[in-house]
Amino acid sequence: MLRYLTQRIIAFIPTLLGVSVLVFVAIRLIPGDAITATLGTEAGMLTEAQRASLEQYYGLDKPPLQQYFVWIGEAVQGNLGYSIRHGKPVLELILDRFPLTLELALMSLVIGLAIGVPFGVLSAVYHNSIIDLIGRFFSLIGLAVPNFLLGTLIIYVLSVYFKILPNAGDYVSFAENPFLNLQQLFFPAVTLGSAFAASVMRMTRSSMLEVLGEDYVRTARSKGLTERHVITRHALRNTLIPVITLIGVQMGYLLGGAFVVEQIFSLPGLGRLTVNAISQREYALVQGVTLFIALNFVVINLLVDIAYAAIDPRISYANRN
Repeated sequence: MLRYLTQRIIAFIPTLLGVSVLVFVAIRLIPGDAITATLGTEAGMLTEAQRASLEQYYGLDKPPLQQYFVWIGEAVQGNLGYSIRHGKPVLELILDRFPLTLELALMSLVIGLAIGVPFGVLSAVYHNSIIDLIGRFFSLIGLAVPNFLLGTLIIYVLSVYFKILPNAGDYVSFAENPFLNLQQLFFPAVTLGSAFAASVMRMTRSSMLEVLGEDYVRTARSKGLTERHVITRHALRNTLIPVITLIGVQMGYLLGGAFVVEQIFSLPGLGRLTVNAISQREYALVQGVTLFIALNFVVINLLVDIAYAAIDPRISYANRN
């Protein structure tokens, strides 16, 4: 296991380097620069000496390749740069905003699993029944409705018909007021968790149908075990293997793709910080956040691999590359 983990961690380095190169190139292909984004129309009134001084200040006077190596060298040491607009180091901003995004992702994950797994199991056990048809119908709706539309509808219905504002007031952290914090994040989590619940439900259903046809399930039934015992102790355990893979992928997307929901519900999370940084040409901030999200992805994938062995003891990492 230790050897496998070491190999995986070493393999993460090229992935993170590739992501850093892509985001470095992509942000510089966007028209404009940090100087224009900061000064607006006044940037056109700068003299050549003033622009040269600002380019030197922002590090834009160096060739792009040199800019990249300077940035990545500092990033390895934990220095992701400095945000001019916020007046703080990039890493400090990320660590300030990340707890909200992480909590939102975890709540969405819990909602998705609490809905998706039970309904997926029921849909498979009562295959082609009315329960199965209803579950498949609602899973299609969950996959078809975009997050931004569902979030907008939730805000509209709650504010117009129930006189409830889900994003009313300033954001309160969990440490300050747990009840108010959960109240503020519940509807955003439902918005994010609906599509995830639909994906989990369909994955659980298809995996459960496959497992229920296996020989060991028939053997367990022939021994006189109850159907509930067969499903919970034998079938469900192996059904969760592909579901865990889906959880790992979706958790990464929840951490990196919650910016739409954070914008709609006015939550000061990592996604909203990234959107503002892109519009303001905050090179260091966009690069730092993207690299941080990529790191989350590779760590989550590693945890998923470890979870495989915990659920199914037959899985061994001794001979895996």
